[in-house]
Amino acid sequence: MNWKPIAVVLVGLTVVAATVIYWPSPQPTQQQGKGGKGKRFAGPGNTADPVPVRAAVARLADVPVYLDGVGTARALNTVVVKPQVEGKLIAISFIEGQDVPRGFVLAKIDPTLYQAQYDQAVATKAQREAQLANAQLDLERYMRLAASNAINKQQVDTQRALVAQLEAQVRGDQAVIDNARAILSYTDITAPIAGRTGIRQVDEGNIVRPSDTTGLVVITEVRPISVLFNLPQQTLPDLNRGMAEGSLPIDAMGPDGRALVDSGKVLVIDNQVDPTTGTVRLKGEFPNRNLQLWPGQFVNVRLLIDTLRQVVVVPTAAVQRGPVGTFVFTIDKDSTVSVRRVTVARQDDVRAVIADGLAAGEQIVTSGFARIADRALVEVTGTEEVGLPPAIPTVETQPRGGKGGGKGKGGAGKDGVDKGGEKGKTQAPGAKPGATP
Repeated sequence: MNWKPIAVVLVGLTVVAATVIYWPSPQPTQQQGKGGKGKRFAGPGNTADPVPVRAAVARLADVPVYLDGVGTARALNTVVVKPQVEGKLIAISFIEGQDVPRGFVLAKIDPTLYQAQYDQAVATKAQREAQLANAQLDLERYMRLAASNAINKQQVDTQRALVAQLEAQVRGDQAVIDNARAILSYTDITAPIAGRTGIRQVDEGNIVRPSDTTGLVVITEVRPISVLFNLPQQTLPDLNRGMAEGSLPIDAMGPDGRALVDSGKVLVIDNQVDPTTGTVRLKGEFPNRNLQLWPGQFVNVRLLIDTLRQVVVVPTAAVQRGPVGTFVFTIDKDSTVSVRRVTVARQDDVRAVIADGLAAGEQIVTSGFARIADRALVEVTGTEEVGLPPAIPTVETQPRGGKGGGKGKGGAGKDGVDKGGEKGKTQAPGAKPGATP
C-alpha cells in the first residue's frame, strides 16, 4: 500500500488547522481625532465622521396670521355706452384701450336735425315774448282808462288774462328749448365715468339708435378695482371683530402665492352666508395703480386677521414628525444632536411657530436628517435665516470628506463623489469602499 499520498493530505490538514487557530481576531473600528488625541468608535447614534448638516437658530418674531382665499377681480364701475338719440355716427374720438376722463367726448352723431328743432323752439319763444310784451302794454293802457271810468272793467280783466296766458306760453316755450338743447347735446356721446375703453362695437358712418343692445363701447373703472372672494363661515367671528376695530388689510398675491401684487382693504362683509357652500362673501378694494389686476382675473387673496407677538419661530424644514409627534434636532455645545419634542402652533411653507419645547437662541438642524440620530456627531456646513428660503449650496457648503490621519483632503469632486481622505480613513473589516461607517 502506498502511504505517500495519505501523508501529504494529513500534512495539509494540519497546516489549515493551525492557520485557523492562530489567526488574529478583528479589532473594533476606530478613528483617530485631531492631533492623535482621543478615539471615537463607530456605533449606533455616533458615526465615525461628523455628519454634515445645515442649521438655523430659533428666534423671537412677530408672526402675522392670514386667511387665504381665491377671488375674482371686478371693475369698480362698468358702463355700456349707448347713444341716446338716433342718427348717423359722423366721428369717433377715442382709441381702443384708452384711459378717458369723465365727460370725454367719445363720438359724435350728426346734429343737423336736432339743431333745427332747437332753433325752431327758440324762434317760437321769441314770437310769444313779442306778443306778451304787446299784451302787457295794452293792459297798462286799459288800467289807466278804467281808473277814469272810460272803459268797462271787464275789458281790463280780459286783457289781464291774456297777459297771463302769454306768460305761461313763454315758459312752455322755454321748456321746449331746454328739451331741444338736451337732445342736441346727446349728439355728443360722452364718457359717463372715468375709466378705460374696451373694443369699439360700432364703426364711423353707421346709423345708431338708443335701442341698440351692443352699444358703442364698454368703459370699465379699474383704478381702483374691487375683488370678491369667499371665506369659510367659521372665520366670521374673527372677521366681524376685525372690521369693528377698523378696515382689515388685504393682499393680492401672484400665481405662485409668494409675490405681492397689490395691497388694499376689505370694504364689506356680505350680510348672509351661502348655505350651499358654507362660505361668506367679502369685497375688497385695491388701488391698482400699475394695473396689476384686471377685471375677471382670478386672484389669490391673503387677509391679515391677527398678529402673534414675539413667538419662537423656526424654519418649517426643521420640524420633523414621527410616532411620538412633532420634534426637532437641537445641536448641543459638543456638536451632538438631541431629539426635542415640540408643539407647533402654526406653520406655513417657510416658518413654523413653536408654542412649547424650544427657546429662542437654540440651534436646530434644518437638513441632513437621513444620516443622524439622537446623540449623533454633526458638523454645521451652512446656516439659514428663519423666514427666508434656504440658500443654494455652493462648493464650500457641500458635505466635506472624512478627517482622517492621512494627507487626503475632504471635499466632493466634479462628479459629486467624495475623493478626499482616502488614505486617512479606517474602515471596518468587510466594509465596502466609500461606505459610511
